[in-house]
Amino acid sequence: MRLQLLPSTIETNGSARQGQHFTCFVINDNIAFDAGSLATSVTDVQRDNIRDIVLSHAHLDHVAGLPLFIDDLFATLTAPVRVHASAEVAAILERDIFNWSIYPRFSELNNENGPVIEYCIFEDGVRFRAAGVEITPVRVNHKVPTSGFIIEDGSTRIAMSGDTAEMDDFWRAIGEAGEIDALLIECAFPNELGGLANASYHLTPERLHSELEKYRPDRPVYIINMKPAYRDRIIEQIESNRTANVEILEVGRVYEF
Repeated sequence: MRLQLLPSTIETNGSARQGQHFTCFVINDNIAFDAGSLATSVTDVQRDNIRDIVLSHAHLDHVAGLPLFIDDLFATLTAPVRVHASAEVAAILERDIFNWSIYPRFSELNNENGPVIEYCIFEDGVRFRAAGVEITPVRVNHKVPTSGFIIEDGSTRIAMSGDTAEMDDFWRAIGEAGEIDALLIECAFPNELGGLANASYHLTPERLHSELEKYRPDRPVYIINMKPAYRDRIIEQIESNRTANVEILEVGRVYEF
C-alpha cells in the first residue's frame, strides 16, 4: 500500500513546504482520503485515476479541493466521482458548499455521459470497498461528526484518526481489527494551547501521549494534521515525550507499507 500526504503550501524555492494547511491523503494513486489540497496538488496520474474520495468530516481544510477537483474533470468524466461520506457530511456539503451560492450543485448537473458526482453514504463500523481497498469508518471525537478509518488491501492494514480529541471507540476498533502496519494520528496544538485544543476537540503532545498509552502500538505511528503555525513547537514537545515508534509524517513523501 502506498500513501502520500499531498502538499498544501510552497517554499520560496518552489518545493513543498512541510506546513500542512489542508489535508488530503492519496493511497495507491487512485483513492483520496479527504480533499483539502486535492485539486491543486495531485499529479496528472492521480487526477486521471482518482474517482473515489473518502471524507472524514466537512471542515474546510478537509474538503476545500473537492469542488475544484470535480470542476476540472467535469467535461471528461465517463462515470461520476464517488464521494464516500457519512449522511451528516453529505448533507453539509449540499447545504453549505454545493448550494449554487458557494459553488454549483454538481448533484443536479450532468455531462454528456451522465452524473458527475455520486454520494456513497457510509455508516460507522460498517466496512465498505472502494478502489481496491476495504475501509471501516470509526466515529472519533471532534467538534463535528467525524470518522477515522481502518484501511486494508489484503496484505496491509493502516489506521487513520482524522481530527479528534481523546477517544475510545477508535482504539477498540483497531484492537478488534488485528495487527496494523501503521497508525496516522493527529496532534494539532502545542501543550500551552491546551484550552484551545479542548474547545476545538484536538490533541496536544501531552494528550497524544496519553492516547497512545491506550493502544501501545509496536508499529510506526505517524503524526498528522499539525497546525502549521505551531509545527516546530509541537514536534519539539512530541520528541521530548520519547514515545516509541513515533514519527512526523512528511508532506509529499510516498510511504510504502
